[in-house]
Amino acid sequence: MRFQSPQLGALGVTFTALRALQFLALVTVVGLTANFINEFASSDRQVPDVLVGTITVTSISTLYVAISYILYYDGMLPLLVAGGLDLGLLIAFIVVAVTIGKPLSALQCELLAQPVSPAAAFVAAVTGRSYESAATRYNAYLGLIVEDQPHCYEIKAAWGLGISLAVLFAFSSIVCLSLWHRIRRAGAPAPPKDVESY
Repeated sequence: MRFQSPQLGALGVTFTALRALQFLALVTVVGLTANFINEFASSDRQVPDVLVGTITVTSISTLYVAISYILYYDGMLPLLVAGGLDLGLLIAFIVVAVTIGKPLSALQCELLAQPVSPAAAFVAAVTGRSYESAATRYNAYLGLIVEDQPHCYEIKAAWGLGISLAVLFAFSSIVCLSLWHRIRRAGAPAPPKDVESY
């Protein structure tokens, strides 16, 4: 059995490249966000809604990207539906990028302190777990991103990847719709011949 991707020309190659880039960016954002969530959980603080929303959207998107490429490879992907879903993920990543980036746009990471020792960070962060308001959890998020340079650079990387994912999903929705149109046009029956013109 020989595996061969669908032969759909430059649009097919573009779709494959976009899916590969989306997968790499999504896995990176999941890792960065999971690292932040781990820091909140290990210090017994409530995880901010910003991070929960980000990891939820990126995890679901990673699953969608993997499944949609497998279906594309087998020629079973409904391209019109995939274009609509990519458009929906474009909107989701615009929301993620805006939500994460709101406090980051003016933040200069190089002006922050170098990382502190884990023991000092633990002593400073020990608080009892409680059902805090969303504002308090968001303030904890702000406190974490301005804690030191590595945290700042990590969240800025997640923000930048969120913006790039919005662009990638915009392009992939256009490519999906173009592929759908191309396949539909190629599969259309030829116009009936007029016998009288011969």
